[in-house]
Amino acid sequence: MGRNNERNIKKHNDKLHKEQDKVKAAKVLRKEKLKLIVKKFNENNTSEPNNL
Repeated sequence: MGRNNERNIKKHNDKLHKEQDKVKAAKVLRKEKLKLIVKKFNENNTSEPNNL
């Protein structure tokens, strides 16, 4: 029985794709959080007058 049989290849690919999806989801989540932070920051800066 060889190491590279269909079952092992499928198992490996499923595991790999699951990890890639996790990374992609985390990346999207970080971008969304950053957008919210930037939006909140910009709202706070425009509503308050600058005391320079």
